[in-house]
This record gives sequence, structure tokens and C-alpha cells, in this order.
Amino acid sequence: MQNAHRFVRFTWKGGCYWGEHEGNHVRRWSGAPYEDGQPTERSCPIGDVEWLPPVVPSKIIAVGLNYAPHVAESASADAIPDEPVIFLKPPTALIATEGSIILPPNVDRVDYEGELGIVIGIGGRAISVAAAMNHVWGWTIVNDVTARNLQKKDKQWTRAKGFDTFCPVGPWVQTGTDIAHSKLTTRLNGQVRQEGSIDQMIFPIPRLISFISGVMTLHPGDLISTGTPAGVGPLAVGDKIEVEIEGIGILVNHVKA
Repeated sequence: MQNAHRFVRFTWKGGCYWGEHEGNHVRRWSGAPYEDGQPTERSCPIGDVEWLPPVVPSKIIAVGLNYAPHVAESASADAIPDEPVIFLKPPTALIATEGSIILPPNVDRVDYEGELGIVIGIGGRAISVAAAMNHVWGWTIVNDVTARNLQKKDKQWTRAKGFDTFCPVGPWVQTGTDIAHSKLTTRLNGQVRQEGSIDQMIFPIPRLISFISGVMTLHPGDLISTGTPAGVGPLAVGDKIEVEIEGIGILVNHVKA
């Protein structure tokens, strides 16, 4: 892991940039930090930028049923899985913090699922558990938005998880911070709906990276969403949904029709 930084992506005066969040301004970088981007001398006031998702993944790999209390509340499973349950979300589902989650028409129920996101810095395949953390660039926050009725209807999760705007990520990628015991809290309109701790995962982070890389090659910038604690629930038009992880920040989104 690197020193502590908060890396962002943003637009400013018609350009799209990587940068580092530094108080009331953003320092521009020459490119993605995990691809040898370097800080520049140019800075932008926070109030003048528009945030983008802080990741540009070739793929988003999500993990289901990775907290025992969520397994218990889920109608899709009746036992703790014996290996990680993984699925894909398309990069077209990405939105940034403060972006709008759009509820699709003719979908009965759309749920929030607050999760820790792992951003890969060094790619690889068949990564060992022992070496897994060497491949992590940093941490972010993910809301694995889900059309619950379609998840149950389809028996597989691509459509339910893959709508545009169904993968809010942000507010930045945090590097150099130990989140092993961090608390995850999801608030709906200011009311706490989910509380959990990263160390309560059924399959811990090194195991997830090793397992996933045994299936598919991980590339720098890829995003792994690590599963949600209990307390998932429906979103409605006008809602404000916040996912907070200690040591990272708060991902904030609004719900629209």
C-alpha cells in the first residue's frame, strides 16, 4: 500500500482529469496513479469541479452473500456459501458520489447495498492469498444497487445488478489506510439501515482476490465489491442514500425516477 492519499476523477473546464483531494482544492495528476501518473503543479478549487467515478475498471466483480447476517435475511440462499459467490456489474452502471440512481420503469423494488470496494493496482492471475494484498491499490465505497424482484425472477443476477446508475462508487479511492476493522454504515434519509464491520466478512479480502484471480485475470483499475451486511432495503424516488466506511469517507447519492 502507498502513503495515504485520496484519489479522484473529475471534469474541469471541459477536461477530464485524475487528481488528489487536498482540502478545498484538487491537485491534478498527469494520469492514473496506478499507471505511473504523477502530481502536477496545477490545482482546481473543489467548487469548480464535477466528480466522476474514481475508477476506470475493465470489469466490476461483485461478491454476494459475504456477511452471515445478510445470508440469513436473503431469500436467495439458505446456508453460508462454501466459496465466494461472484457476479459482474458492467462499467456502464458506474456513477459518482452525488450522482442520481435512476429507478427503471416496471421494476417493483430496487434495494441499496452498501459495500467496501477494492481497487486493483497490480494485475495478475492465480494470485496467492499470501500475495493478494500486494495487488491492492486502494479502497473505495460501493452501493451495489439491485432490482430485487428481477434478481429473484431471473435466478441469475446480471439484469438485476446491471442497470445504468446501479453502481455508485466514491467519493474517492483511499490509499495507505488500514480498513481491516473499519465500520460500514448505510443511512437512508438520515436513518441508519445497515451497520457492519469489514472484519465480519465470511471470506476476507485476500481470499476474495485469490479466488477471483483464479477465475479471471485482474487488471490495474479493476474494482471488486466485497458484499453487504444485513439491513438491505428498498429505495424510493426522492431518497438520499449514504454509505460510510471509517477511514474512507461517505458515498452520497439521490434517487430519481
